[in-house]
Amino acid sequence: MNMLIYLIPIALFLGGLGLFAFLWALKSGQYTDLEGAAWRVLDDGDDRPDV
Repeated sequence: MNMLIYLIPIALFLGGLGLFAFLWALKSGQYTDLEGAAWRVLDDGDDRPDV
């Protein structure tokens, strides 16, 4: 039971750290273009005409 004195604050700290990281990712625009990366994978980059 004495171990809960240490585990509860550690769990709250790690949860707060995860929440902070998620909110930072939202603010920095990590989730603005969800489909762009999927289309960039399929693009072969050969948009130039052959000369």
